[in-house]
Amino acid sequence: MFGMGFTEILLIAIVAILFLGPDKLPDAMVKIAKFIKSTKKALTDAKNSIDDELKIAQLKEEAMGYKAKLDEATDELKGFKNISNPVDDLQEALDMAKGGFKSTPLEDQTPIATQIEPKQEEVVLKKKKSLDKTEKKGDA
Repeated sequence: MFGMGFTEILLIAIVAILFLGPDKLPDAMVKIAKFIKSTKKALTDAKNSIDDELKIAQLKEEAMGYKAKLDEATDELKGFKNISNPVDDLQEALDMAKGGFKSTPLEDQTPIATQIEPKQEEVVLKKKKSLDKTEKKGDA
């Protein structure tokens, strides 16, 4: 105890008996025992609170690590959201092809018709000749 050997403790006990006397020695030993017990309890409480603080710090580090992973996953999902919307990409490509960088929704734009084939002035419909029943019987 406290780095003392048996002989040192025996020497202290003999000095205590001579100094305090047999009347006050038991009372002094009880007070010393209570002091040692309360010191041990205080040291144990301090050690437990330090251990709890270290555990809380470790839990906080783990939580921050999970939060960082969650933020990375959220950023990834936001990237997928931007990729999964091809209408915006097509609109942007059309605007760039026209020479402008203005982005307008498709609903607001008026459709532009381009003529691919020359327009015919007359429409000619060829009528199939159908044979009447009387003509079929006469031919057969």
